[in-house]
Amino acid sequence: MHRNTYDRRFRLVRDLPSGDKRVYLEIEIRRVRCPVTGKIKFEDLEAILASPHATKRYALQIGRRCTQCTIKFVAKEERLDWKTVKDYEKIYMQEKLDRRGEVHPQVIGVDEVSIRKGHTYRIVVSDLEKKEPIWFGGQDRSTESMDEFWAWLGPQKAQEIRLVVMDMWSAFEESAKRNAPQAAILYDKFHLYQHLSKAMDDVRKTEYARVSGEDRKFIKGQRYNLLAHPENLSEGSRKSLQILLSANKRLNTAYVLKEEFGQLWDCRKSETAKKFFEKWKQSLRWQRLKPFEKFADLVDSHWEGIVAICESENRKVSLGYVEGLNNKIRVFQRKAYGLRDEEYLRLKVLSSGLPDFFTW
Repeated sequence: MHRNTYDRRFRLVRDLPSGDKRVYLEIEIRRVRCPVTGKIKFEDLEAILASPHATKRYALQIGRRCTQCTIKFVAKEERLDWKTVKDYEKIYMQEKLDRRGEVHPQVIGVDEVSIRKGHTYRIVVSDLEKKEPIWFGGQDRSTESMDEFWAWLGPQKAQEIRLVVMDMWSAFEESAKRNAPQAAILYDKFHLYQHLSKAMDDVRKTEYARVSGEDRKFIKGQRYNLLAHPENLSEGSRKSLQILLSANKRLNTAYVLKEEFGQLWDCRKSETAKKFFEKWKQSLRWQRLKPFEKFADLVDSHWEGIVAICESENRKVSLGYVEGLNNKIRVFQRKAYGLRDEEYLRLKVLSSGLPDFFTW
């Protein structure tokens, strides 16, 4: 026995099962006297044990099981408390992050996600080339919160970033330009389309308020048909939309302009894109479509970040990943309804793009 050993104790800990049989290991745990403070402490078995009553490999297996089933189901299956299962899943997710190692992103996507009511946001940053989230944090969607990401990444890695994809939120752009001035800014076209869809919907509301009587029946219930892509409409919805556009000239003009704007993403050169947009703006003259005029002003004021998509390297970037990740996070939140553990959500998001592994 080591000279600093105070005494020994034995503990039963749960391990990987053998077939349908549970397996418990009897582990000898020593208590040692600290040579500095003289206090009696248990020896550190963190590499072997995940908790006082389970081995680390068993906890990792339970965590991997949670990727396929709910926490509640796994807890019932293993006859464990659900909080214990949740803690084991956190250990598994952290192990996935540790195995990934350091990140060296060159193209990143930035977006915010609401974690609870009351405009409580967290920022999610993703590596768009590897298609995996790399950072989740901040207290809101302010410049200061975005600066936390750059502080985490470090100035050396920040210099490696060539492109930052984001929505048109000034706080994100200001932080990116200050911390990675060499990186180009590209506005996510999905967020731009949200502004265009809002302009289309505002025209629909204006027209519904302007007309009366029988004319209103053509507009009522047509919101989805006006905003959706024509290819996503059923045969009945297409006929209904055609009747509406034939009956209302202003809605017809707005709808044509909305669909034409999508051709901007087909332009291969910034000069071609600029000519197309100027021609598109000319089409607005005398049309009395105020929402579309406001949208055109928005595009004008953010033109450099929009036209960056014309660069050949930038066209390869998966712009849909950020929006897809946002939808995935909402699924996580629905499945974890009632949990108030933000660290669990953070690990869930960051490990979602990493491969699973076996513990044996």
